[in-house]
Amino acid sequence: MVLGNTIMTQLAKTRGYMEAEISKAIIRFEKEYMGRGPDETKTYILDDLIIIRLKRVLTPAEHQLAKSSDTASGRTLIKQVRAELLEKARPFLETLVHDITGAKVISLHTDISTATGERIIVFTLAAPLVFDSGTAVAIVPLDGGT
Repeated sequence: MVLGNTIMTQLAKTRGYMEAEISKAIIRFEKEYMGRGPDETKTYILDDLIIIRLKRVLTPAEHQLAKSSDTASGRTLIKQVRAELLEKARPFLETLVHDITGAKVISLHTDISTATGERIIVFTLAAPLVFDSGTAVAIVPLDGGT
């Protein structure tokens, strides 16, 4: 259905289903790409944001580096390496989110706590995901979201 300058597309997926699928896919990614998966993952879809919280993602080597005598540089190094690895995987992650939600990703943000081992990943979408009667309705700008 066309509404103003957007197209509304009905997706046969609920919010809970999409959140669970994104969590599972991110766990697989972390295990295969980063070498260790999180102990716990939870995904939240809020309007045009997808927020993923991963708990206890640090490897044993990263724990040692975070505890080293030069704690500040160790923590900075962990954050820099993790951010760079995620940035290199960005096209893959954007495709993963698109395949599950049908929405175009326009940005990705991340941070990790070297104290708790918790990581947050945030995807910003081109348009909000709207759920009508429990099922997703993707609102796609007619210009393709660019």
